Amino acid sequence: MNEKRNIAVIGAGSWGTALAMVLADNQHLVRLWGHKKEQIDEINHHHTNEKYLKNVQLPPRIKGYTSLSEALQGVELIILAVPTKAIREVLGNVQQVQQSPLTVVHVSKGIEPDTLLRISEMIEDVMEGNNLKDVVVLSGPSHAEEVSLRHPTTVTVSSKNMKAAEEIQDLFMNQHFRVYTNPDEIGVEIGGALKNIIALAAGIIDGLGYGDNAKAALITRGLAEIARLGTKMGANPLTFSGLTGIGDLIVTCTSVHSRNWRAGNMLGKGQNLEDVLANMGMVVEGVRTTKAAYQLAKRFDVKMPITEALYSVLFSNVEASVAADALMGRMKTNEMEDLVNILGERMTDE
Repeated sequence: MNEKRNIAVIGAGSWGTALAMVLADNQHLVRLWGHKKEQIDEINHHHTNEKYLKNVQLPPRIKGYTSLSEALQGVELIILAVPTKAIREVLGNVQQVQQSPLTVVHVSKGIEPDTLLRISEMIEDVMEGNNLKDVVVLSGPSHAEEVSLRHPTTVTVSSKNMKAAEEIQDLFMNQHFRVYTNPDEIGVEIGGALKNIIALAAGIIDGLGYGDNAKAALITRGLAEIARLGTKMGANPLTFSGLTGIGDLIVTCTSVHSRNWRAGNMLGKGQNLEDVLANMGMVVEGVRTTKAAYQLAKRFDVKMPITEALYSVLFSNVEASVAADALMGRMKTNEMEDLVNILGERMTDE
């Protein structure tokens, strides 16, 4: 039997709470940190988190904290479950109160605009020196709503230190929550981040009423686009055929649980971006990631027509239907060219 540990989950949103439940089911003592006192009081007194997980009862092993120093006392492992834009601020606060080097498991999916750092690179940038032991990424097709109901779910963990990844695999693994390992940290992070762009676009397609043919094409070509950029950045192209590639892409582009799909759907129906984000009430990572991916495409000289079209909708006030028509009117090409080019680049690198 695995050692039972004190673990801090930083971020009491839907995903952080759902993962806290998995850890509690595995008999670990979980400290769930959030900055809203009324939310933490609800978690401690009623064992619920209704804003994020409706009608879900939390295990009593989960204890809520608003004090970061109390949540981290005696803890050597944290699950970082905050939006990409909050990571630097939260980790800066963590550094001020942490007592020992930490292993950080990040479960967010995004890329930082302008710096163009992956989340693991952001963590290393903030927590340099002796404050950081290992960074592990956990990603894959997983809606918090379904994980909290203990529906079967599979995810992937990756790290530069695969022993650390295997430790996290053991930490989370149970009969409902299956965890695979993958040594391709870059591919796992890029697949998890960029699928949100395609999910936004899929929501727009549905909002426009374009049907299943169009969405199937979008998902397929979106995967090719993700693989093109990811491979240029050093990822293994085979990663994108796995859970953090096509798996995450399918679930995020086709489910009403997906906040990125929902946001895109509202955009497709004619709402403006500001109203959509205000109505969502939760962070839509795909918006920031679209900006970052657009910048990465320029840096690596990679063709990303779906990303470019979505960027024009989000940041240049181009109507969604106009952007979709522009995609369909692109110059003709051979579908197999992408695969040949990706594999060719991979073989050249090796």
